[in-house]
Amino acid sequence: MNPSIKETNTDFETRSLDAVCVNSSDLSHPWWFNLKYLAAGLIFGIILTKAEVISWFRIQEMFRLQSFHMFGVIGSAVAVGALSVFLIKKFHIKTIYGEEVDLPERPFNKGQVIGGLLFGFGWAMTGACPGPLFAQIGTGATVVIVTLVSAITGTWVYGLLRDKLPH
Repeated sequence: MNPSIKETNTDFETRSLDAVCVNSSDLSHPWWFNLKYLAAGLIFGIILTKAEVISWFRIQEMFRLQSFHMFGVIGSAVAVGALSVFLIKKFHIKTIYGEEVDLPERPFNKGQVIGGLLFGFGWAMTGACPGPLFAQIGTGATVVIVTLVSAITGTWVYGLLRDKLPH
């Protein structure tokens, strides 16, 4: 493993308890080896589009409590995620590289509530959460580029202010 990656990883994990997966074997492949991620993203975008999860109308229906469609999709995703985490912990499932999956316990703090509210307000105002932004742009909703730039800017500002925010 590259020593600089290990040093950065350790510092990052100690400081924030975020999950970090870096496998040095991934860093030695040619650029075209990463096309699998492009393919996965395209397939994911098609699924989001076909399921109408990227539809501003469906998102508006959800926030007006007029339809179960989005709640059903989100609830299904939470159920699959919770089951996956349970199985990973119970059977000590490893990555495809044989590495142990470490899911550290994270303490609750008020910053999570504030961040969740900001995320929800942004989602309600724009009709988009970060996941389907690229799929929305891909379907021709170019006005969503403003939301994408805003999301990137918000992430950058968060990175600058992270250590000063409530814990």
